Amino acid sequence: MIPWDERTIACCAFPEPCVLEADRVIRSRMIKFDVATPSIRLLAIDIDGTLLNPQFVISDHDMAAVRRAHQEGVEVMLVTGRRHTFALPIAQQFGFDLWLSSSNGAITRSLAGETFHRDLLPQGICRELCGNMKAFRGNTVLTFDTEAKGAIVLESMDELTSSIQRWLEKNLQYIDFVIPIEDSLTTDPVQAMFCGPIALMHQVLDAIGASTLASKVTVLRTEYPVRDLSIVDVLNQGCSKGHALERWARHRGIPRDQVMAIGDNYNDIEMLAFAGVPFIMGNASPELQGCGWKATLSNDQNGVAAAIEQVLG
Repeated sequence: MIPWDERTIACCAFPEPCVLEADRVIRSRMIKFDVATPSIRLLAIDIDGTLLNPQFVISDHDMAAVRRAHQEGVEVMLVTGRRHTFALPIAQQFGFDLWLSSSNGAITRSLAGETFHRDLLPQGICRELCGNMKAFRGNTVLTFDTEAKGAIVLESMDELTSSIQRWLEKNLQYIDFVIPIEDSLTTDPVQAMFCGPIALMHQVLDAIGASTLASKVTVLRTEYPVRDLSIVDVLNQGCSKGHALERWARHRGIPRDQVMAIGDNYNDIEMLAFAGVPFIMGNASPELQGCGWKATLSNDQNGVAAAIEQVLG
């Protein structure tokens, strides 16, 4: 794996090291980037906050730009925190075959269902996590790699409804209620996640960081300040969007300087750090905008299209 492995696992979860680490990665190759933008062969795009606008749709301009990239021979890959099934309708709108890396890189699968890689969270570690995080049991969600009921497991919706009601409604057919939630761990889950207000999720981050599990898992966070929503994802050690993108690029024989990535949130940091041509959205947090990545417009101003047009001309 690439040398920023262990450091960037921590920087997504906890804001303090983020800017320093990302700035180091970017500065190490800033001169090369400024001299000439290499032609790209692989385009990795985040979905929420990046490809989707505030109305949760892909704008016509962004859609046209992505299709243009595909027509010019650029391979397109969506890299998202969403589950594969939940991201699939977004990917299908483009009208061409592409690969989808879901659950923050845990699963990479084609639109037809062919699996390239799975990186699941060992059930023993997940069981230990649930036991350690009893104070946040009402905010805990487990996901499994299935398209049936039980793909999403929680104990109750009560504490989650105010934060992720829309997500719960759209995924209702996949939700199963299990008390205690550990009883659902008859196989390795894709991940555990904690959802709620930002301040509460910072407590979750602190609790995980202070536990013995911190060195056994990857902890990623996603924040939407306007909605006061934060999602803390706990995945297998070494699992991230960046590692999934690196693995796929290597499989396809594409050097990192011909990989372009566009993202907006903390869980995109590893992906942006790996890509030779990284773009941060204009709606990203000031912390991420200060990391040194090239900025594009926001997701309500066709930021994806603006980034693609800068590179393709």
